[in-house]
Amino acid sequence: MRELKFLAAVWKANLLSSMEFRGPFVTQVVMMMLNNAFYFVFWVIFFDRFENIRGWQLSDMFVLFGVAASAFGLGVMLFGNIASLSEIIANGRLDYYLSLPRPVLLHVLASRSIPSGLGDFTYGIISFAISGHFTWGGLGRFFVSVILAAVVFVSFMTIVHSLTFWLGNASGFSMVAWNAVITFALYPISLFDNPAKLVLFTLIPAALIGAVPVEVVRAFTWQALGQLALGTAVLFGLALLVFYRGLRRYESGSAIQVEV
Repeated sequence: MRELKFLAAVWKANLLSSMEFRGPFVTQVVMMMLNNAFYFVFWVIFFDRFENIRGWQLSDMFVLFGVAASAFGLGVMLFGNIASLSEIIANGRLDYYLSLPRPVLLHVLASRSIPSGLGDFTYGIISFAISGHFTWGGLGRFFVSVILAAVVFVSFMTIVHSLTFWLGNASGFSMVAWNAVITFALYPISLFDNPAKLVLFTLIPAALIGAVPVEVVRAFTWQALGQLALGTAVLFGLALLVFYRGLRRYESGSAIQVEV
């Protein structure tokens, strides 16, 4: 409970900081929603010509984009430093977090928020609402799936960024992984053959952000929920293990850091 109160205080401070300049904040949110909508136009055009693609229809793509966009948005809203963890490690800026009596990883990830994530999160909800799969039970499954998928995304990126402890600044590699997991999460899993599916469930866990949550939402089975929960737990555990193992190798920046 103490850590939850701490997180709530940090998230509140981040929100107030983001909303200090209302105009830019609203602009970022709206522009992100429009960006997602323009990207989805491709699938509208595609399914206008082809009714389905290996069992997937346009309504299913609305659910897929809804879950993936909301999960990504939730992740970067609440744990915004997941976008720059490599630089923080490489530049010795972990010193600040190590000096405070809070879990290092939790504190560093939550100490920043990316305002445009609210646009992704909101767009995802709207996408699900107009998908044709909306029910009150489905809405509950949607939010459960979004939370688990967000944990998968943040955990995966934490693992990738933590390679900085061994490889030096891994920001370039992290950006490739970031783009890969988001891109592949937005495609129907039926498009891929079995070797590719294995990669999307393991090395690049895009299926746990897109395809599996969609199955939980549109055609709930305990098996699908179990797969998603198990994958989330494994990645979360690996993220903690890799980060804190790497932290043993961390070298101080030997500089005074001011965090606002």
